[in-house]
Amino acid sequence: MYNRVQERAVRRSAERSFSSSHSDVLMGGAAGDSTADLRGRREPLLDAQHASRQRSPEAMPDERVDYVIVLRMPAGISAAAALEPWRALEQRFGRRALLAASEGSGWRRLLPGDHGSCTALRAALQMVSRAGVVSDAELIEFRSEVETLATRIGASVAAPEMRDALDAARALDRRCADADVQVALHVVGEIDPAAAAAELGRLSEAPYLVAERADGLTLVLDVPRVADVARSYEAMTRMAAHLAGALGGRVVDDRGNALDERALAAIGAQLEPMRRQLAEAGIEPGSPLALRLFS
Repeated sequence: MYNRVQERAVRRSAERSFSSSHSDVLMGGAAGDSTADLRGRREPLLDAQHASRQRSPEAMPDERVDYVIVLRMPAGISAAAALEPWRALEQRFGRRALLAASEGSGWRRLLPGDHGSCTALRAALQMVSRAGVVSDAELIEFRSEVETLATRIGASVAAPEMRDALDAARALDRRCADADVQVALHVVGEIDPAAAAAELGRLSEAPYLVAERADGLTLVLDVPRVADVARSYEAMTRMAAHLAGALGGRVVDDRGNALDERALAAIGAQLEPMRRQLAEAGIEPGSPLALRLFS
């Protein structure tokens, strides 16, 4: 395999691992072709750096990715009165749980410190992420807890049918799986660690991630999480070539095979169909929705 690429990260069946619709161009290409197989299954790289640099913006409940329960209060309540019982759900479900409020026109994310009031709430649980689809038991628990909250604040409840919501979430997860890729390039050789560290310090704003390794540097492009896939990949390949020249190294794949311009171009050509697949599903790479789905 000429470069590292990640299918949907964890908790996938063996059947899913071997069912990618992308062609195995390494095995299927003509002899001698320097092309890339984009089906390798990997855990996410550089997770801590990724999380710190690419947090999702303040998200709002979205029926495409969330199970959204609507609560309505005829008399209206303060934001504080809604947030107090919500705290337990937030502690249980973490960042997957979102709460939005309305006073009759428009919605706002309901967060601590909100001094307004509300006549309606949207309580949401994110159903799809790189960890997979929320379990039936978790969804049942979330709905039950929201219904208990509604009783406490005197609200009526309108919730989607759970089976339909789970089926839709699994379909979305399958659609995301084929486009969930990370491309890694390695610059290796007899590289001075101090020189490598100096180069690394100048790359903090790049659309790709960079990390030191024992014999050089690794550059990683998390495809669904960048807004301009082609330009970001080109920038990464240019930087890899620059680093190889500046540090006296060479650009290689995970197996140590050298990557020349032809091989790098072949990898890039396989990224556009994945970008298009996401866009056709209403998921623009790098968008707030994509950042949530691919987290």
